[in-house]
Amino acid sequence: MAWRQPFSKRPSGDGSVTEGQSERVSTAAGQFISEVGGNNAPPTYQDASGAPVESQSPLGYSVGPVTITLLNITMMIGAGIYSTPSSILSGTGSVGVSLIWWTLGYLLCLTLGAVYLEFTAYFPSRSGSEVVFLEQAYPSPKWLFPTTFAVQSVILSFGSANATVMAKYLIAISGHTGTNWQVKGTALACYSLATLTLVFNTKYAYWFSNAVGIVKVCTILFIIVTGFVVLGGKTRVENPTANFQNAFSGSSTATAYGFTTALYRVIFSYGGYNNAFNVANEVKNPVRSLKIYATAALTIVYVLYMFANVAFFAAVPKLELENSDLTTASLFFSKVFGDSGAVRGLNFLIALASFGNMIAVIIGISRRLRECGRQGVLPWTSFWVSTKPFGTPLGPYAVIWGLTCLLILAIPSGDAFTFVNDLNIIPNAAFNLAMALGIYVIRWRRKKANLPEPEFKAWNIVIFFNILVQLYLLVMPWYPPSGGQYAGDVSFWYATYAVVGIAILLACGAYYWLWAFLLPKWQGYQLRQELIHFDDGAQSNQLRKVPIDQVAEWDATHDAAGRSVVPIEEVGIQFKGAETSSDDNASFSDGSKNVSRNARDSSHV
Repeated sequence: MAWRQPFSKRPSGDGSVTEGQSERVSTAAGQFISEVGGNNAPPTYQDASGAPVESQSPLGYSVGPVTITLLNITMMIGAGIYSTPSSILSGTGSVGVSLIWWTLGYLLCLTLGAVYLEFTAYFPSRSGSEVVFLEQAYPSPKWLFPTTFAVQSVILSFGSANATVMAKYLIAISGHTGTNWQVKGTALACYSLATLTLVFNTKYAYWFSNAVGIVKVCTILFIIVTGFVVLGGKTRVENPTANFQNAFSGSSTATAYGFTTALYRVIFSYGGYNNAFNVANEVKNPVRSLKIYATAALTIVYVLYMFANVAFFAAVPKLELENSDLTTASLFFSKVFGDSGAVRGLNFLIALASFGNMIAVIIGISRRLRECGRQGVLPWTSFWVSTKPFGTPLGPYAVIWGLTCLLILAIPSGDAFTFVNDLNIIPNAAFNLAMALGIYVIRWRRKKANLPEPEFKAWNIVIFFNILVQLYLLVMPWYPPSGGQYAGDVSFWYATYAVVGIAILLACGAYYWLWAFLLPKWQGYQLRQELIHFDDGAQSNQLRKVPIDQVAEWDATHDAAGRSVVPIEEVGIQFKGAETSSDDNASFSDGSKNVSRNARDSSHV
């Protein structure tokens, strides 16, 4: 995010488009719509097939510098740093290499953040991050990437890993390990409470998330300070420097499989470095704000992670740390403080960290799911898009909660954390690769259309590095562990997560082919998008089934963005046979007078 090319001398906008108005730009590279949101950002020039810019965000503008920083920190500092150091150490074989892996993860996230930031500079008034970036980078075949990413987002929109870790720490407070169903029941209760915290008010949800984020930072700072006390020889820990005396011992026995799984755990632990990009349309001056505060959040977390690892290595012998499962921090507290009541209290703070992480994850994923709904590629548009009655995205919250509960119940608690983390690897790597390549597609299309340069551009070397990393993550999951097919980090076949990940991508493609091609062909209609408005101020595309014999009339009276270019009353008469999903609180297009005016005032380049 901090790595960039100099700002272009070209203007970022011509000033002809004001908030709430739009400009149509027709070029050899396609048709673009220029719209301005209410977040003080330059005009967003996007392909006409994309979801509309919401001139006033129905979710408000409550995301300032503090919330950007803490939203990312709260999501990053969760179950990862307190649970993955053991598996990272086990995979890399040595203390020294594990610390190098944490640094590699920081650099990877920094470069990925630069890609996110350039995309945000192109589309500063759109929330949803990857949803928007893929939609705009690959407008053809129409709706392919919005559909595949939407289905993948719905299927993988769960947070069972953090819920399971929180449950284990809460049970550990009582001095027990807990049965499989005790862990599941506690995890369900934890996730339900996290979801309810967000349902009733967006601003207060951010406040609560920020408060938890501050507690999480204080908790990890306490661990770091305790680690320095341990290194000073002021605790019951004997020989606190033992793990550092030959820091790279054991790395020669590590395998390619071990290094790869360790990288997965590092990526998971930094997960959330990009969370604030999901709420870009709720941020004033989003590009500048995200460049400064998202970078600061990632760097702060990297420093905290490095010192926390040093604390763990100072207090816990290497062999014990490698076998500590998901409760590394609990083992650290036991080594330093014994089995006192204070340890139970500290375990509660770690559980609270997982709780805060769940909240931050739900906020980010809900914006992505809502943006998928606004693209029109999911059924029941109002379910995904509407913010009634509390000004919050209840539909996405409900889907996230339901899928998380299902996964918690379906997977044995011992394998849930690891399998869920790995399950995202293949789909995420595939879409991240498409995003990195999509940067060049966007640059080429905008240059051909003579559109303004963005406020921020990533270095090419940064993008190439991301491409190489994503290719590595797509290939290496198939490399078997040295102990055989069942010697991976789960109790079943080592590459199950890779097969399931590919199956999810294939399911996304099959869903797209079914509703975009087969059903229209069989039933004699074509899909066309139309702009709709909701009573809460939300705007969305919705796909309509236009009979074949009415397609020519539809295309003549609608622009590429789905806006009517004739009075809406005439459209209602001409196309009363066109089918669409019912949305009681939605109205189509912009109203007859406004639509006609927009059509007359559109500027053609």
